[in-house]
Amino acid sequence: MEVKNALVIRPSDPGRPAEFQQIAAPLRAALGDRALRIDHIGSTAVPGLAAKDVLDVQVTVAALDSAAILAALAPLGYTLLPAITGDHLPPGRAAVPAEWAKLYFRAPPDQRPTHLHIRQAGRANQRYALLFRDYLRADPGASAAYGQIKTALARLHPNDLDAYYDVKDPVCDLIIAAAELWATATGYTSGPSDQ
Repeated sequence: MEVKNALVIRPSDPGRPAEFQQIAAPLRAALGDRALRIDHIGSTAVPGLAAKDVLDVQVTVAALDSAAILAALAPLGYTLLPAITGDHLPPGRAAVPAEWAKLYFRAPPDQRPTHLHIRQAGRANQRYALLFRDYLRADPGASAAYGQIKTALARLHPNDLDAYYDVKDPVCDLIIAAAELWATATGYTSGPSDQ
């Protein structure tokens, strides 16, 4: 039996890309040209990777105009979480708050669990999410190791989200360091939007 609010890592589900498309379509309609990109990010966006049953979606915008974005998303039922204004700063990165700023929304209760991240084009955190995803898609060994770490963390700390992220964030920073080397070696550029 699952404990409410317990961290549960599930096997990969081949239906996740279709679930992303169901979430992305109304976002695209509501945000229009304001959304430069809409991307499925995080572990559920990597085939074969175990993950929490929450889709992460990144909308890339030209500017973090909170009033305009709030107005566009209100009819869809998304709720801004004002306490979350930025992303984890990886060690060794310049501590420029604007590079890690974001708007973060919770999905409406009748929608499948979704975390909506609104990030500005060209900022470090916007690129981080795409590079992280694309590197794990390209390197099955790194993806499998990351899945093992997340599964072990959820088993060891099923009711301690802080402990989970205290370990997971530095692991992600190690992965992004490898991803940066991969990006340089391959001439990486992010692919098309809406996938």
